[in-house]
Amino acid sequence: MQRNAVVSRDDWFEAHRRHLEREKELTRFRDRIAAERRQLPWLKLRKDYVFESEQGPKRLAELFAGKSQLIVYHFMMTPGSAHRCEGCSFLADHIDGADQHLKHHDVSLVVISRAPLAEVLPYKQRMGWKFDWVSSYASDFNFDMQVSFADRQIAAGDTIYNFEKRPLQSKDLPGTSVFYRDETGDIFLTFMSRARGGDALIGAYHYLDMTPKGRNETGPYHGLMDWVRLHDEYQVKGRVRPDCCE
Repeated sequence: MQRNAVVSRDDWFEAHRRHLEREKELTRFRDRIAAERRQLPWLKLRKDYVFESEQGPKRLAELFAGKSQLIVYHFMMTPGSAHRCEGCSFLADHIDGADQHLKHHDVSLVVISRAPLAEVLPYKQRMGWKFDWVSSYASDFNFDMQVSFADRQIAAGDTIYNFEKRPLQSKDLPGTSVFYRDETGDIFLTFMSRARGGDALIGAYHYLDMTPKGRNETGPYHGLMDWVRLHDEYQVKGRVRPDCCE
């Protein structure tokens, strides 16, 4: 790593003072984008979805758990696959801390995968997560939310993800969807975030962004796949088990 300039205390203070203006610009810009997001039009859902939960079948309305707002994280888990997504797991490691506060601010947060619950729960237990995780295996929910794709769609290149039609090979992809339930019980899709939109939910990245080396994703993928592993697959001192990436 090449070192930055080393300067006097006064020069250091002045350089960081000037940079603070840019940090403030970013904060104000992020606030404006959030305000614009809240003004986006809504889509009323006409279809009723049923999910498999640890408490039995639940309809979409029941996932709100008495709240008016629902955040869904779409965790990549294809039925029958032994693969466990490092990226989704990295994000999921941050959910429980936020969830204990969100539930007291009129927000329910639920993780949804297409894999059956019998495949989901052992992994949830292994990772030690507490958040609600349900399966959409028996419904069209994932397909309607454009995070799962049928074989025929993939073969025809008729796949839309992140508001863009493009050929895909993955049957499941990650994302976040937000819903609102009004006093009459009507449910609306108010926002969708896909691809790198999930970065905002990964607190570890924001810590790394403050460090001299930053995210330091300099491997072959130039992304989290270069270094992130399931949290029980790291060795001491941050080293990765040599067999974890096979």
